[in-house]
Amino acid sequence: MCGIVGYIGRSEAVPVLLDGLRRLEYRGYDSAGVAILNGGTIEIRKSVGRIANLADCVEAHPVHGQTGISHTRWATHGKVTQENAHPHSDQSGRLSLVHNGVIENYQKLREQMSNHGHTFVSQTDTEVLAHLIGGEFDRAGQRDKAGLVEAIRKALGQVIGTYGIAVLHADVPGVIVGARRGSPLVLGIGSHEHFLASDVSAIAAHTREVVYLNDYEIVVLQSDQFEISTVSGSGANFQISKVEFSAEAADKGSFPHFMLKEIYEQPNTVRDAMRGRLSATEATAKLGGLEMTNGELRSVDRIVLIGCGTAFHAALAGEYLIESLAHVPVECEFASEFRYRNLPLERDTLAFVISQSGETADTLAAMRESQRKGHRTLGICNNVASTIARESDGGVYMHAGPEIGVAATKSFTSQLTIMALLGLLLGRIRHLSHAEGRTIIAEMEKLPDLVAKTLELDAPIKKIAQKYARSKNFLFLGRQANYPVALEGALKLKEISYISSSGYPSAELKHGVIALITEETPSLFIAPQDAVFDKSISNIEEVKARKGPVIAVGTEGDTSLAKICDDVILIPESPDYLTPILSVIPLQLLAYHIAVALGCDVDKPRNLAKSVTVE
Repeated sequence: MCGIVGYIGRSEAVPVLLDGLRRLEYRGYDSAGVAILNGGTIEIRKSVGRIANLADCVEAHPVHGQTGISHTRWATHGKVTQENAHPHSDQSGRLSLVHNGVIENYQKLREQMSNHGHTFVSQTDTEVLAHLIGGEFDRAGQRDKAGLVEAIRKALGQVIGTYGIAVLHADVPGVIVGARRGSPLVLGIGSHEHFLASDVSAIAAHTREVVYLNDYEIVVLQSDQFEISTVSGSGANFQISKVEFSAEAADKGSFPHFMLKEIYEQPNTVRDAMRGRLSATEATAKLGGLEMTNGELRSVDRIVLIGCGTAFHAALAGEYLIESLAHVPVECEFASEFRYRNLPLERDTLAFVISQSGETADTLAAMRESQRKGHRTLGICNNVASTIARESDGGVYMHAGPEIGVAATKSFTSQLTIMALLGLLLGRIRHLSHAEGRTIIAEMEKLPDLVAKTLELDAPIKKIAQKYARSKNFLFLGRQANYPVALEGALKLKEISYISSSGYPSAELKHGVIALITEETPSLFIAPQDAVFDKSISNIEEVKARKGPVIAVGTEGDTSLAKICDDVILIPESPDYLTPILSVIPLQLLAYHIAVALGCDVDKPRNLAKSVTVE
C-alpha cells in the first residue's frame, strides 16, 4: 500500500525515482509525485492517476537534481486530488516529505498548528507531519543535518500512528532522512549513491546490498555514507543483507500480466516450498526454521492459524490438512479480529501468522498480541527480511519469489504446500507410521508435475471464461478442504473482474444459498472424486433442477460430471489433502480470463493494494 522511493548520488534522480515507482505499481495507488532538490530549492511534480501521467508531467516541466524522493499514494485521508498527492511541504515550503502509514492524531495536531498560523493546502495527515517537522526545525535554529534529524525525532515523538517517511530540506542539501514505525522501509547501498524504498523490488535493479530498517529507526542518507540510529537518539545495530531476487524476477517477461506469469510459476514455487524439506530416510518433513524440538512440537495441544484475505483462506485449508494428517486441533482467526478479541488460548497453544509480504498490519498486530500473551508465535511468509520474519519466534519461508500481481496466486499454493509439510511433520511425531510418511512424501513429490499438468487446461478454461464473462453474479461451492478453495475462487473473481461472487460449503446450499440460483447465475462446484463426491453430485442436481448453469472442477477420468454439468474442468488425481493445491488453479485461470475479457486492469485492480500496511 503506497510506495516510497528515494535517491541520492551522482546520477539524475528523476529517472531512478520513476523507474522505482513503476516497480511499485503493483502495490496499488491513485496518484504519484516527486520532489527534487535543485540548487537551493525543492521542485515538486505531482499527478493524479498512473505513473505515466507523472512522467508526462515531468517531461512537460523538467526538473533536474541528484537528490530526490518520490511516492505513490493510496488514499486514506482526503480525496484523490493533486493537492492530496505526495510529496507534501511544510509551512516554509523548504521541506518536502513522503509518508506511508496513518497519523491517528493528525486532526488535533492540525488544529494546534492552525492556531499558530500554519496554512494547509491538503486534507491529508501527511501534510500535518511535514508542518510538524518543519516547525521543529525552524524553532531549533540549527540548520544542518543534525538539526534536521533532531527535528524529526521531536516531531515523531508527538505523533500517534504508523509511518514510513522520507524527508528533504532545501537548507540541508545532500541529505535524505528516513524513519519507520509499522510501515516498511529499506536502505539500498550503492557506490557513491544510496537509495530508500518501501519495498526492495523498487531498487533491486540498482543494488544488491540493503538494510531493512526496524521500527523506531532513523536513517540518514548521503551519497557516500549513511547513518542509522533510533528515534530516541541511541545507536542502532543493523545487518547488511543481500537481495535474494534479481530485477528480472519482478518483470513480466513474455506474459501479458504479472498475474498470469505467477500462475504459471506455480510448478516451481510449489517445488521450492518443498525443496530440502522432505526426508525420505526419516519419512517426515524437516522445518528447522520452526526452532522447536520434536518434544516441544509433541506437547502442542492446539494450533491457531491467523491471516487476512488469501492467507486466511490458506489457514482454513490448513485446518483440514493438519487435522487430517496430524490429528491436532486447529482453529483459524482473522488477524483483524484476533487483536481485538480476548480469545481464550490454552498454555500449549502454538500460533502461526500467515502473510505473503510479512508486513500486513493486522497480521503483525496479531502476532505481537499473541506473543504478548506468552504464546510461541511462528511466521509463514515470503519475504525473508520482513518484520514478521524478524519478530516472530521462528517460522517457514515460502521461497516463492516476488509476487507482483495484486491478486495472490502462487503465494496461496505455496502456503498450502507448507500446511501439508506441517501436517506431515506433526503427524509423524504423533501417529503416522514410517510407511505412511513415505507414502505422503511420494505424493507430495508428484505435486509440481501435477500442477504443470493442471496448467495445460488454460485454453479450455479461457473458453469457459468467455462464455460466462458477462455474468453479474457467481457462486463457488466446495466441501471440506475445498470449501476454502471456493472462498478463494470467489475472492479472485471479485478482486480482478468486479463480479459479485461468493463462496460457500456445498452442503449449505439448501440453507439459504439456493435462493440465489437463477438461469443467469453460474455455480462453480469443486467436486473431485473424494469421500463426499456423491453428496456433491446431489448438490449439483439441486442447482440444475432450478435451471442454474453449473461449472464443475472434477477429477481426471470422471465421466459422471459431464452428464449433468454445463462445463467440466478435470484436474489430475491426488490425495484429498493435496487436492486444494490443484483445484484452485482452474479458479485462478477462470478469474484471470474473465477479467481480461472484460477489459479490467488485472494486475492493478481498483481500490486494492498488494500489501495492506495500514489498518
